[in-house]
Amino acid sequence: MATLTAADLSHDRDFARALDAQDDLAAFRTRFALPLKRPDDIYFVGNSLGPMPLAARDLVTDELDDWARLGVAGHLGARRPWYSYHEQLRGPLARLVGALEHEVVAMNSLTANLHFLLTTFYRPDADGHGRRTKLLIEKGAFPSDTYAVMTHVAARGLDANAEVVEIAPRAGEWTLREEDIERTIADLGDTLALALLPGVQYRTGQALDLARLTRAAHAVGARCGWDLAHAAGNLALSLHDSNADFAAWCSYKYLNSGPGAVAGAFIHERHVRDTTLPRHAGWWGNDPKTRFRMEDRFVPTQHADAWSLSNPPILAAAPLIASLAEFDAAGIARLRAKSTLMTALLEFRLRGIEGQKTELQKPEGLEIITPHASHARGAQLSLLIAKDSQARYEAFKAAGLACDHRESGRGIAGEGIIRLAPAPLFNTFDEVWRAAEIVRNAMRA
Repeated sequence: MATLTAADLSHDRDFARALDAQDDLAAFRTRFALPLKRPDDIYFVGNSLGPMPLAARDLVTDELDDWARLGVAGHLGARRPWYSYHEQLRGPLARLVGALEHEVVAMNSLTANLHFLLTTFYRPDADGHGRRTKLLIEKGAFPSDTYAVMTHVAARGLDANAEVVEIAPRAGEWTLREEDIERTIADLGDTLALALLPGVQYRTGQALDLARLTRAAHAVGARCGWDLAHAAGNLALSLHDSNADFAAWCSYKYLNSGPGAVAGAFIHERHVRDTTLPRHAGWWGNDPKTRFRMEDRFVPTQHADAWSLSNPPILAAAPLIASLAEFDAAGIARLRAKSTLMTALLEFRLRGIEGQKTELQKPEGLEIITPHASHARGAQLSLLIAKDSQARYEAFKAAGLACDHRESGRGIAGEGIIRLAPAPLFNTFDEVWRAAEIVRNAMRA
């Protein structure tokens, strides 16, 4: 697909259709079951739950058939043996997030993985002096992360209200400034044990620089972990090169692996090789060479698998195999290039022609709070609706635009945030054009 700049964009629908005509990823749309009630409906909510890859049905059916046919013998005799089932996910996951194969594992759910990783990487007593106790997160983090952090710190016998430090955007701003995060980390200095940050902030869609902020944490002797729930499958990540200590993500959003699908985790190889690290232990994290000796001493394998506890959930992992095959075939670099252009066109269509009194002026009462720079966002645009946001949301849906509505968090009556997420695997540029029309018409109404 051609590389375009903002000056090349057009409000003409034929422009969007021309982009679709030259899209070498267009065929991937036919590989998904899009939940459309009408042919012209638009599914821009893959950042909440991605649609089903058509191949997932056959993969799950294969496992059900093998279970019925083989019973326990399926552990070694199934078409995809269950004992080594998770190994199929290593290569595609590593390629997707920019990691080495022994640094990634598919296991559990996102919040469970965060708790397991916090056990290892939040070490408030590691300096021997009791100073390094602080845990930094962003204010307004996804609630599950806040719950996990607060309860985890409290379970260590510490006062979570004192030890958990929240960094917020500046007054009157919606997004975090990375220099403010760096300054906060530097100010915390040798009191900071861990920074846990979002790859993409769920409400605003802001993407943070993993390598830059990881360096800042390491500079004061702290560790840095990442919640990539809205980044995995959305951004072109380089987890290994970023030097992040760990990361965790779910797979039911951009990764299209189904509700409650098995999640993923990354542990940098410098930690993977360290078998002395504290962790929760389980049978499946034990060295596979000795696993079936049934010994009472845990010997962690030198692989991210060492953080897994139990054998993989086959029926929850099968759809992830189907989805990752599509990402592998498309390539995250090509997907990211298309996504960048789609989001730029959507923003262009919604911002209108600045300074001109035309029908394409930015709709009154609408503000885009996602950063403008492509490197600072993924596929999502968050629209702040000043008044009657719930009614606007219902109007968008009635017109065929599937999106989602969030409270703004400021307690202002009627104010809310609409999130639109055109996904490059299955959405089109014409849908971007039509989505902007729906938003404009509903805002005028």
